[in-house]
Amino acid sequence: MLTIGLYDVSKRFRAYSSRNDRWLRRELMSSLRRGKRSRDYWTVFENVNLEVGEGEIVGVIGRNGTGKSTLLKLIAGILQPTSGRIVVEGSVCALLELGVGFSLDLTGRENVFLYGTILGLQECHIKQVLPDILEFAELDGFLDTPLKYYSTGMRTRLGFAVAASADPDVFLMDEVLAVGDQGFREKCERKLQELIRSGKTIMLVSHDLDAVRALCSRVVWLDSGYIRADGPAHEVTSAYEASFLEARPSEVAT
Repeated sequence: MLTIGLYDVSKRFRAYSSRNDRWLRRELMSSLRRGKRSRDYWTVFENVNLEVGEGEIVGVIGRNGTGKSTLLKLIAGILQPTSGRIVVEGSVCALLELGVGFSLDLTGRENVFLYGTILGLQECHIKQVLPDILEFAELDGFLDTPLKYYSTGMRTRLGFAVAASADPDVFLMDEVLAVGDQGFREKCERKLQELIRSGKTIMLVSHDLDAVRALCSRVVWLDSGYIRADGPAHEVTSAYEASFLEARPSEVAT
């Protein structure tokens, strides 16, 4: 059963000049030069087509700036495509920037409810899963402390714990495995395995190719505005690694 579908999707962003003092003049001039408006944009995707089935675990890889995070934001509905059509069946939880929406002046407990509400969770559900959130985040004793006194790692653990307590059909995760210490990353991986066993559809952006190979059955490689490869995880990640050696042949050990 199809869960995610992208059909001829293109995404462009307006390119702004660094001369901010001239922005009004530029906007007025661009409105008069209809035939030259293409110069004011840069393209992230061009006619991308992608389908993800129910229960699939799809890794998304590519160099920085190739649109991996933009892809997840389009699927989540945070961004709208410039052209094309996106179909998503079921509810979505996007773990794109852990802790976005937290307030430093509120306590950990208050931020659990704030962040949970942003993720679309009902208050009754948050109350029900609060003990699990505390256990996962390992913040027992700090829940009623203002967040501004938390370390970065503590905030990260709290953000992931709240997001992971949601029960949507689709999880979109951006570099979740790159945050926190080794123990926390291992805990995140175990949670992902739990989500996989429960049949959730997951799209995971990560530069950690070992984690991608371990967790994902399929990998999509984004490159310069198009899908360069889409297939079994080991095949695509191996081709991606080989592309670095091809680009820097002088660095290959003899």
